[in-house]
Amino acid sequence: MARPQRPTPSAAERQKRPPLGQVAGQRGRTQGAAAVRRRGRGRLIIVILLAWVLILGALAWLRWIETLPDATHLLAKGPAREISILDRSGRLIARRGLHHGRIVPVEALPPYVANAFIAIEDRSFRYNIGIDPIGIVRAAFEDLVHGHVVQGGSTLTQQLAKNLFLTPRRTLDRKIQEALLALYLDAHYSKNQILTLYLNRVYFGAGAYGIEAAAERFFGTPAAKLSLTEAAMLAGSVKAPGYYNPLSNIDASTARAKVVLAAMVDCGFITAAQARQAAATPPHIIRNAGTPDSGYFTDWIMAQIPHLVADVHGTIIVHTTFDLTLQAKAEQSVNQILTKYGARDRAHEAALVALRPNGAIVAMVGGRSYDTSPYNRATDALRQPGSAFKAFLYLTAFEQGHTPDEVMVDGPVDIDGWKPVDYERRFAGPMPLIEAFAQSSNVIAAKLMMAVRPVAVVRTARLLGIHTPLDPVPSLALGTSPVTALELTGAYATFANGGMKTVPYAITEISNADGRVLYRRRAPPARRIIPQSAEAQMTEIMQATVLSGTGRDAGLVGRETAGKTGTTQDYHDAWFVGFTADYVCGVWVGNDNNAPMRRVVGGTLPASIFHGFMSAAEQGLPPRPLPGMNLITALPAPLVSPQAQPLAAPSDTAPSTASAPAPGMSVESIINSILGRGH
Repeated sequence: MARPQRPTPSAAERQKRPPLGQVAGQRGRTQGAAAVRRRGRGRLIIVILLAWVLILGALAWLRWIETLPDATHLLAKGPAREISILDRSGRLIARRGLHHGRIVPVEALPPYVANAFIAIEDRSFRYNIGIDPIGIVRAAFEDLVHGHVVQGGSTLTQQLAKNLFLTPRRTLDRKIQEALLALYLDAHYSKNQILTLYLNRVYFGAGAYGIEAAAERFFGTPAAKLSLTEAAMLAGSVKAPGYYNPLSNIDASTARAKVVLAAMVDCGFITAAQARQAAATPPHIIRNAGTPDSGYFTDWIMAQIPHLVADVHGTIIVHTTFDLTLQAKAEQSVNQILTKYGARDRAHEAALVALRPNGAIVAMVGGRSYDTSPYNRATDALRQPGSAFKAFLYLTAFEQGHTPDEVMVDGPVDIDGWKPVDYERRFAGPMPLIEAFAQSSNVIAAKLMMAVRPVAVVRTARLLGIHTPLDPVPSLALGTSPVTALELTGAYATFANGGMKTVPYAITEISNADGRVLYRRRAPPARRIIPQSAEAQMTEIMQATVLSGTGRDAGLVGRETAGKTGTTQDYHDAWFVGFTADYVCGVWVGNDNNAPMRRVVGGTLPASIFHGFMSAAEQGLPPRPLPGMNLITALPAPLVSPQAQPLAAPSDTAPSTASAPAPGMSVESIINSILGRGH
């Protein structure tokens, strides 16, 4: 089919049509105008978005700024001149002279004092802007590579901001506040003023805040006369004041000082020869401060005061729940047992914490001798609790529906290559959970852990007051994550008071010399965290532990007692945590260097220390039933009869980790008091 022919335009029509170039030009101008309009709209959108970003950023900035504390007039703050600490009856526990030493300008100190802190804490201090972006990125990268925190990235100015104004909580808001405050401080104060603030506010351990107080406390000299060695020791102690200060651990403090001296050489602050001479010149340590029987408690209280009152001038009086009479009995019990059996059993240290069931601390023994070592093993030492941790496992199981009379088999078990065994290296066969707890069966604990799941046990421990990191792994059933004695004992107080939330405390009121109250503790509202049925079951199995299980040496004649023993692998740690209706007591025995003891288990030395203290503490008090016992209809006769024969050897089961995965060590431990009956 032929294509139809297009009609040929006439001459007139051709004259009316514009030239081809003119048409193309008009089309180009139209397209160009459209493109301009599109670009204009795009720019407008970008401007609007940027405006919203600025508005939202400004609002966020204002929000954070409003939450920042006042950072003006910092250099005008004066020190507290005298602190008197009283026990529950108003008796003087200790009187400390300078809580914060007088403000000493950095210009009045030898140059190597400030340089020691800069070398070990923040080498970029002299030229950074309060924060160190490169250091933050480097720390973040290292943390990412290792999968956990290995570097902090905080500058000296950030540390000052944190110490002055902020809590130790690790939250995004707190880190942002810390950075903003550091920027503010750097913008409003000179580097020397920031150094002056830092050196006069930082905590050095043993209750000493500020360079002047630390110099007097540790070396008996004013800060202006510190030697290079002394300056290195003080700079080194900031990383972990409770451990590295020279009164707590002179060996660790000396080793840390050498690290500081090496850093100073690396920065060019001193020569290698000066570092060698300083390392070879040990300072004279002053050890005559503190009260002999309660120095550990005093140091612990001193460290809390700045968090409760601020801007205090003159004399203040601190009222506490401490009981000097009970403290003397606690010291006596620890010393008697360690003097009699410590050398034989290669057990050289111990810690004891005693509370009332409401959490009020009445006694604290942080070690065998405060004069020899002020390091507080009751509050600062992180030790594995062993089987004493099983209380949280069994509580979780009871809350999930298990019962004390439920039978499980103590027999071979393999959990992903981990094959736990008991202390006696043999299997006992079927037994009810009450007996498994009383005899501290590791195998049944491991099986029970897999039944209730480790994450649930961690939640239970957290709820009862264990705050140090816990690894949710099967071996947690045997207490492989470390805790502190105070923490563990405080958690057991919840069992002792019938299942109510408990937080250990000691300071009840702080006032000045004129009687004006600066701080008064307000008791939190009562809150049940353990169901009554589970509380009764826990009381039942913990009483069975003392009556016929591994804790028999802790039992008190004529007085209901409950508790749990704990022993770690190779006898590194031994525990007894227990309670009566009147007191909760936790005891730890071990060695600072983690050396194994000679077959010391929770049912021997710790139970005996518990028994000695609790027997003395209970004198004159009428016997009272344990909380929850009124809900128990009857216990199995072999477990409740004082004349019953033991079901197994009177020793705690040390957790066996043959083929066990090594869980990460966490930071926490509380010793829960335990009742004992002679060694």
